[in-house]
This record gives sequence, C-alpha cells and structure tokens, in this order.
Amino acid sequence: MLGPVGERVPDVARIAVLRANALGDFIFILPALEALRAAYPAAEIVLLGAPWHAKLWRDRPGPVDRVLVVPPAPGIRDPGPDEPPSDLEDFLAAARKERFDLALQLHGGGGNSNPIVAGLGARVTAGLRAEDAPPLDRWIRYVYYQHEVIRYLEAVALVGAPATTIIPALAVTDADRAEARQVLGEPTRPRVALHPGATDTRRRWPPERFGEVARALAGDGYEVLVTGTPAEQETVDAVVAAAGVPVNPQVGTLSLGGLAGCYAGCALVISNDTGPLHLAGAVGTPTVGVYWVGNLINGATPLRARHRPIASWTTRCPVCGVDCTPGIYPHRPGDGDCPHRDSFVADVPVVEVVEAARELLRPAGR
Repeated sequence: MLGPVGERVPDVARIAVLRANALGDFIFILPALEALRAAYPAAEIVLLGAPWHAKLWRDRPGPVDRVLVVPPAPGIRDPGPDEPPSDLEDFLAAARKERFDLALQLHGGGGNSNPIVAGLGARVTAGLRAEDAPPLDRWIRYVYYQHEVIRYLEAVALVGAPATTIIPALAVTDADRAEARQVLGEPTRPRVALHPGATDTRRRWPPERFGEVARALAGDGYEVLVTGTPAEQETVDAVVAAAGVPVNPQVGTLSLGGLAGCYAGCALVISNDTGPLHLAGAVGTPTVGVYWVGNLINGATPLRARHRPIASWTTRCPVCGVDCTPGIYPHRPGDGDCPHRDSFVADVPVVEVVEAARELLRPAGR
C-alpha cells in the first residue's frame, strides 16, 4: 500500500475520470485506472478525454469502458486539426445526464480542470489540487516533483482504490499487430525502433546522436526503424542522413494502435522522453530513454531489468545560462525562466546509449 486509503464510496455504478492530454500523460494514469477497476469492479469507467483516446480505446481490453470527448478548453486540451467547435457548457449539461457517482480529476493541478469535474454533478468528486485551484470533495495537494504514476495512484486512493500495480500496461490487439505487419512487412532481422522527436524541443537528443546509434545497431545486425509524426519529418530525415546506413523511416504511416503493434514487435525502443517511449514500455518492450533530470524524477520508470533511463544533469539554459530550476522554488535565487528551447539533453554521450542498448539486447544470462 502506497499511502492512506480513503473510504470506498457505496453504490457506485458510473465513474468519470478526466485526463484529456497527451499520450505519455495518459500512459501514466493506467495503474490508477486499474486500481479503480479493482475497487469498483461492477462500475462503468468513463474516460473524459480527447478524440485520439476514443480511437485508441475502441475495442481494446482494459480498464476504460467508454470515452467521452471533452471539448477543447484552456488548460484542458487544444483543438485538433479541422475539429468542429463545441461548447463546454453543453458538454457538461449532457454529462450530468449520465448521473456519475464518482468524478476524478487526474488532469493536473486543477485550476482549469476542477471546475469541470465539479460541473459533472457527481455524488463525490476527488483528485488533485494546486494552491490556486478550487477544492473537490476529497483532494490531495498537487506538488510538481512527484512521479506521475504515484501521483495518480494517491489520487484514486482517496476514494478507496489502493494500488494494484505501479506498472503501466496497455493491451496490444490483433488489429494493432495486423496493421504493423501490413505497413512494415514481416521482419527478417530483429527490429530496434528509434524515436527522435518530442513536442518540447528541450527534450530532444540531437538527431546526429540518434544517427550514430542507428549506425552502431545496424552494424550489430538489427533492422533499425525511425518513427515519427508528420510534424517530426525533418528530425527523422536528419537521423536517416546522419546514420549513413540503410534504416527504415516510418513517419505518419501508423495509427497509434499500429505504433503499439510495431513497438510490441521490437526488441528495443530508444527514444527521447515523450509519449512513444512510454507507449513502448506499456506494451512490454525494453526501452532506453534520454531524460532531462527533472523529467527523470517525474516520468522515468523505476524498473531496470528491461529499461534504462539515461539522465542529463543540465540545469542551466545552454544559450543564456539561466538556472531553469528555481521557477518551482520561489524562495531560491535565480530567474528560473528563459525564452530558449534548445536541447537540455545534448550532453548525454552516444556511448552511454549504445552500451545500454546492447546490454538490454544481449540474451538473458549472458
């Protein structure tokens, strides 16, 4: 047991869980959803998420029974391309007709999200609360530096749902694997996937470093995939050029389910700290992740049998030298903020990543 467990709420038939942000963020709440499923086995668990959640969870076994798509709203989610406008008040009015017994805010500090959870009209609300956020019926303080998985497990424990696991796990379906086979073909050699992108450019290890890793692993006899979204095409192209050996770029060719099927068939995934890295771990694939130290605290897996998070200890902006850590500690000296978005992980040497990869790829017992 990770900490105090609150009283279970009686007669719960339907539970709403707000978590409408990015892929990695969703992977982090999977253990909390499993805890809710174990504590309330007869209840319907409804994820209040984004359109991509609804696509991912269609016909997928796991702790989510249904997805309600939350309209774009400040601090909740941005609108997708060509997404028609929708009104939050209309959404809440329709959601109240669902007659939720429990509503949980697992979305962040609660400044924007707690009013939405409160507006669902559930019998009991619970979740996270930063200092400037309105309260819920049961809440735990949001403190930035805490591992994300543990944060949300503590939140669901407020309603009597103790942890059953700390390991995020996502089921891979036959359709996922079939899509991966259709796009990639059958492997003739063991596959390794590199994912060099990340939405926050400060988390990106330089493409030429990924290229060196690709060259080393291709020389070891592996088929090297380089995955990316269409917005990351330039980054993938740079990795392919730097590799100087045949690699297999896959940019926007796979759905999210297909990417899960792809990673499930890989011997290893090497990535920046971004959603696909956490997806790979959740489908059971060994990973090497390149992390900024602050993100290592919040997001890196604690497991080492199959995973190697490698940390950069850079704390000052590589452009202007500003210490970027004091922003969360207001009583400490320093600005803590700067406009630059250059990589904070460029100091991680290639040899560390290659050694970690080869160690994980080595057959067990050798």
